[in-house]
Amino acid sequence: MSGRRDILMLGGPTASGKTALSLHAARRLGAEIINADSMQVYDGLSILTARPSAHELDAAPHHLFGVIDPSRRCSAGRWARMALEVIEDIRSRGRRVILAGGTGLYFKVMLDGLAPAPDIPPDIAAEVQALADAGGLDALRERAEALDPDGAARVKHGDRQRLMRLIAVARAAGRPLSELQAETRPLIDPGAVAGVAILPAREGLYARIEARFDAMMAGGALDEARALAARELDPDLPAMKAVGLPPLLEHLAGRCSLDASIETAKRDTRRYAKRQYTWFSNQHPGWARITRLDPDGARAELDAILDAAFEGAQP
Repeated sequence: MSGRRDILMLGGPTASGKTALSLHAARRLGAEIINADSMQVYDGLSILTARPSAHELDAAPHHLFGVIDPSRRCSAGRWARMALEVIEDIRSRGRRVILAGGTGLYFKVMLDGLAPAPDIPPDIAAEVQALADAGGLDALRERAEALDPDGAARVKHGDRQRLMRLIAVARAAGRPLSELQAETRPLIDPGAVAGVAILPAREGLYARIEARFDAMMAGGALDEARALAARELDPDLPAMKAVGLPPLLEHLAGRCSLDASIETAKRDTRRYAKRQYTWFSNQHPGWARITRLDPDGARAELDAILDAAFEGAQP
């Protein structure tokens, strides 16, 4: 299908209805769905990350859901490499592609490219970690500003991991990460993409988040957290920071009540949704918008977008 639009990017905050809409779009476009959510890529988090149910997974071909063990790290680069392989396979079979998820960075990597950053040797990683342990954020920022002033200027206060990344890349590559990023090229042809952001009224979205977390708890979210706790994984692993998981782990460790952990998890999810909302609003101003939360209204808005963007969409 090279040379014409065959990729739908469907993004938006958590609980905005991406799963249902991606299935609707898959039926209409004859498409297969690729996960673009940084937490749904991990195994063992199907409930807390609201991964599509078994019934939903059977309704259309799905890819890159639950494919990484929580003990491993999945960077945006690793995800992009896996996604590109799947896209090539789907296209080879004459099918369209839907990238659906809430991780804005994943869409950005595909559309803007990925900096050719090097692997970080163990000695440099240890050096950066020692600097962080000895000097904290102030030492990290001072070092990052010396090695990559442009990159450091874009790092928010308190973002320890990004500062460490700037230092490590500059040391390993001999060049600033911001300089490497300036040389990036899109990983897929932007002309092949139709982008859609689901941005409903926040009040309704927050109410849905609260109701969905209650449903998660009824569906076994605490047992899912307990199984991860039993593995005694490094708490700094990305999977262990999945929204809603840390408060439940605090409860299981005896440091707070279940009710308190649930309220904290709901609050954290609302805050995460707000950040996602801001990302998709600011980073993708040209994408079409879905503003309805009710299923019929959202599908109608999506149908109009698909009709305008894709030739031969099925009614």
